[in-house]
Amino acid sequence: MSSLDLGFLGGGQLARMSIMAAQRMGFTCLSLDPTPNSPAAQVAEGVVGALADPLAIAEVFRRCDRVTLENEFIPGSAIREAILRAGADESRLMPGVACLETIQDKLRQREAYARSGVPSPHALALRDADQALDRIGLPMVLKARFGGYDGKGTRTVRTREELAALQGEWGEGGWLAETFVPFRRELAVMVFRSPLRTGAFSTMETVQTDHVCDLVFPAGVDASAVAIAAAEAVGGFGLFGVELFEAQDGSFLVNEIAPRPHNTGHYSLDGGGVSQFEQHVRLAMGLPLAEPTGRPVCMANLLGRAGAGDFRHGLAAALTVPGVHLHWYGKENRAGRKMGHLNAVGEGCVERAVEARHRFYKAWAP
Repeated sequence: MSSLDLGFLGGGQLARMSIMAAQRMGFTCLSLDPTPNSPAAQVAEGVVGALADPLAIAEVFRRCDRVTLENEFIPGSAIREAILRAGADESRLMPGVACLETIQDKLRQREAYARSGVPSPHALALRDADQALDRIGLPMVLKARFGGYDGKGTRTVRTREELAALQGEWGEGGWLAETFVPFRRELAVMVFRSPLRTGAFSTMETVQTDHVCDLVFPAGVDASAVAIAAAEAVGGFGLFGVELFEAQDGSFLVNEIAPRPHNTGHYSLDGGGVSQFEQHVRLAMGLPLAEPTGRPVCMANLLGRAGAGDFRHGLAAALTVPGVHLHWYGKENRAGRKMGHLNAVGEGCVERAVEARHRFYKAWAP
């Protein structure tokens, strides 16, 4: 019989910050993660187990009234088996297995958008080079249908020779080819959807460095209609991080969607209104939703660096910049790993975020 309120499949920083939001509302939480001292397990009880293990997932369902996701890479088949083993009702899971399985397969995502008339790059299963060249053309983007993120599993192909050279990767299947979008900039919108209400946070511009989100700040445009349409196209309810392209003509195309809190929504922790994490908990627990409000804010990711010292030195340095808040995830330092982020609030937030991060890295250096 369940005794805890909310379980998280995954124990990284997204679960950690969601749990902290849930605890402020009085909820008890549990996370599942293969790492004993995961970020989430540092703030609430954790179960150590593989995220693809139906037995471990079933324990979360048995112990928690509601269950939600921290990442979208848990096989839908494992969750279905876990629900059967736990004797649970699938309605306790947000966003739902069918929605998850559509999102997990990037080609099924594209097909769902196409059926619903949501603008996104044209895509097809990559099995034959000539077919891809004929129907997609050059340049094209190759993507692993399952599991890729932060640029992993993505290749840009500009010539026939490059496509042929990559056949060792895509030749055995499991990849898609899609049209290359010469976008003006990248955008992101956090969408929330319940049986009673659908809405969105502000549209943000995102700057990527080496395929990893670097900065997030107000875009000055509204792409919420397209983002909401994308969430509706994949079905299910919950919180969705929608990444988009702004084309040269100002139109918007959906790139990808994630059924959970998202790195591009971290700014909301200090924006003055409801955070993405509190909204996520409200959705999972069936509570009334809040209308996002707030002020200008810029988020800057903090990545791990080889040989770095005590992060507290960086924290002290970053906070010398006015209007800056720092969030640390409690991870073991590793080069390129997302270790934390900082938010700079108010006018001039982008410049202050960049300066605060510069001071953080300088003080954190070995």
